[in-house]
Amino acid sequence: MGRDIKQILEESRTVAVVGASRDPEKPGGRVPPRLQKRGFKVIPVSPAGGRLFGEDVVNSLAEVDGPVDIVQVFRPSEEAPQIALAAAAIGAKALWLQEGLTSADARRIAEEAGMDYVEDRCVDVESQRLGIEKTLA
Repeated sequence: MGRDIKQILEESRTVAVVGASRDPEKPGGRVPPRLQKRGFKVIPVSPAGGRLFGEDVVNSLAEVDGPVDIVQVFRPSEEAPQIALAAAAIGAKALWLQEGLTSADARRIAEEAGMDYVEDRCVDVESQRLGIEKTLA
């Protein structure tokens, strides 16, 4: 099957964050800046628009300019299949559902599209646990 969590994180640089939030109390508001500190490029995805984490917000994955390694999902599990379809459409390499989120349909869509799939795990916690730090290229 696909890559394990360590390989996904080691081989990834760009993370599109679906459900990015301005609220630092929500995971979608506190995890992305931590990923930036670890050296990941974060692309916030939210219909709210504006800027988040020092980056321009895009309204949807279809508006992301450039390749995406991981689509990180901070939306309810019920939305995961649609997000998986959008991630597949942009050629994302991995779909990652935040801790507490699972979706058999999203898993199937991701796997059929050749994406790696992680669910019910926090990308920040896993990055810390595995000691993943990106260097400036």
